[in-house]
Amino acid sequence: MRGSMQSYRKISVESDLSVASPHRVIQMLFAGALERLAQAKCAIEQGDIAKRGLFMGKAIGIVSGLNSSLNMDAEGDVASNLTRLYDFMLRRMSEANINNDAQAIDEVVVILKTIKEGWDAIPTDKHNLSSYPE
Repeated sequence: MRGSMQSYRKISVESDLSVASPHRVIQMLFAGALERLAQAKCAIEQGDIAKRGLFMGKAIGIVSGLNSSLNMDAEGDVASNLTRLYDFMLRRMSEANINNDAQAIDEVVVILKTIKEGWDAIPTDKHNLSSYPE
């Protein structure tokens, strides 16, 4: 049953991605990273090293993707500031994974939630003016 649910969720996410705007895709990536970090923290609390590594790897991959997709030609310092934040979060996630450090995950979650809240607050008519390519 669990495998069926995971397959359904994967198909559902893939379907959502196929019709999502670029702005919505970024929102989904933020949500995915936050979910993987929560799962990694839970794995740390349960002493499950394999799952911790799996979920941290997925979160790191998502944040790396967000970082590499920044439009560095965007106006202002937004993209360069985001790059610095993403680099910091990637270091902290690696440290969390190596040191089994739930507090480091919490630090990343706070930053990621703040960025996501800012992203979510962008008015619809400004979606094509982002630091991410459309």
